Amino acid sequence: MEVEKTDKNITEDHDESKIIYRGWKVMPFIIGNETFEKLGIVGSSSNLVIYFTTVFNMKSITAAKVVNIYSGTSNFGTIVAAFLCDSYFGRYKTLSFAMIACFLGSVAMDLTAAIHQLRPAKCTKDIGSVCSGPSIGQIMFLAGAMVLLVIGAGGIRPCNLPFGADQFDPKTKEGKRGIDSFFNWYFFTFTFAQMVSLTLIVYVQSNVSWSIGLAIPAILMLVGCIIFFAGSKLYVKVKASCSPIHSITRVIVAAVKKRRLKPVGSNELYNYIAKDFKNSKLSHTEQFRFLDKSAIPTQEDKLNKDGSPADPWKLCSMQQVEEVKCVIRVLPVWLSAALFYLAYIQQTTYTIFQSVQSDRRPGSGSFQIPAATYTVFLMLGMTVFIPIYDRVLVPFLRKYTGRDGGITQLQRVGAGIFICITSMMVSAIVEQYRRKVALTRPTLGFAPRKGAISSMSGMWLIPQLVLMGIGDALAGVGQMEFYYKQFPENMRSFAGSLYYCGIGLASYLSTFLLSAVHDTTEGFSRVSWLPEDLNKGRLEYFYYLVAGIMTLNFAYFLLVSQWYRYKDVVTKDNDMDKSSDEFDKI
Repeated sequence: MEVEKTDKNITEDHDESKIIYRGWKVMPFIIGNETFEKLGIVGSSSNLVIYFTTVFNMKSITAAKVVNIYSGTSNFGTIVAAFLCDSYFGRYKTLSFAMIACFLGSVAMDLTAAIHQLRPAKCTKDIGSVCSGPSIGQIMFLAGAMVLLVIGAGGIRPCNLPFGADQFDPKTKEGKRGIDSFFNWYFFTFTFAQMVSLTLIVYVQSNVSWSIGLAIPAILMLVGCIIFFAGSKLYVKVKASCSPIHSITRVIVAAVKKRRLKPVGSNELYNYIAKDFKNSKLSHTEQFRFLDKSAIPTQEDKLNKDGSPADPWKLCSMQQVEEVKCVIRVLPVWLSAALFYLAYIQQTTYTIFQSVQSDRRPGSGSFQIPAATYTVFLMLGMTVFIPIYDRVLVPFLRKYTGRDGGITQLQRVGAGIFICITSMMVSAIVEQYRRKVALTRPTLGFAPRKGAISSMSGMWLIPQLVLMGIGDALAGVGQMEFYYKQFPENMRSFAGSLYYCGIGLASYLSTFLLSAVHDTTEGFSRVSWLPEDLNKGRLEYFYYLVAGIMTLNFAYFLLVSQWYRYKDVVTKDNDMDKSSDEFDKI
């Protein structure tokens, strides 16, 4: 039996040597697909909050809840997609299925705008008029379209970046440089798609036609699918292997089975390392020592001829245990970092409603900036700040800290959370001023189903959005870097999905917070903080509340950051190397 296993390994190594890495030759297919795919996804979802209120006649708070649930579900779906991808289907098949689902979802969403039977009757613009809501059938069709988009987005997000990196040979210098360059192109296409969607596509949707505006993302998604499948025969298609979730589960199960054993020293722990093992070797740590029991060998544990455990559910290696510890150590930090997006989400929903009841004319002409387009300033703040941070702040900080990255990853995330608090405080002050102007000065008319339009310029909303963009450049990018570096190499797809799950958690929490604030304030004062007409509410109080929550979260983040220990990598000289320093040059 052992001989058969060895022969199989030799065959696998022989097959691996036949892999042809085409690198940049297939990038036109992959980067082209990602550009059109992102344009399709972002174009279909970036203006949903306005679409639901104007076409499906939903209340503002209902539309915000639906968008939060949609965003949360699509982000949580990444963990399921990552598991299925790693365990059963591989990245190519998962991406193929997800893109087709996303295309069908985009088409279905466009049909709700193009076919009048799939949406409720249009509201009149008369003040105080009652609008009819969508029927059960219309809601079911809309839900079906959103489910397809959720499946598509959930499958694409954790797979497209690793799939592109798979096309380069990681063992060569040229391949490593190619991977680095591909990451840059990946984030560039993401930013490009956001910019185009939040300007051109949103303008068509808001000012020309919803059916045309939603048809454009569907067409772009179709073009992306065609480009992707055109290069099908050229791709490196890594087959599915054992999911890292299996390894995590085995360590926990084995530790529970051996919970009655007494702790032993690290030199007595079982630590088998396979010949084809590709992860960095980790040194033993004293945190979560109860998990060490899964690596304590007993008389009942049997080994194969190559030294591997006969039953991996009863005996695990110290390396496996330390990899699980890496994941557990990250979780308290993940919870705090994820709450950053609780504030971020408000800037992509209620800031749009603020702009609806503000003067959106950039000058003295009649042209108005579409309400959803204001969030492009968030992206601009992020895009402009990143090169300033990389070229100016990092070299400046490096002189004082001695770190190649200027500051640690957690310090970067903490700085982003602090700026997030500032953004919410500015939001509250601006909203207070907008409402005061609307109530004390001549207005510019009425927004349908909302209220009076304040004469305050919508440009006053830009500072809060730019601040949140800077916060995202620090906390958001810092999170992705932190998870990528602190997780074992074979868990990096899982690490990417964990980042999106954090956004999903924040989306669900935002939905709960909106409901709680609306119901509580309406019950006590008979006037909700979050009514349809913001001039009759107290949105600034809600912003102050979110800023207070973020302040408590910031204090919690400081505590867990002090407790956190970066993973220790054992070098060839048996010295420990902090991974936070090892990757600072990236």
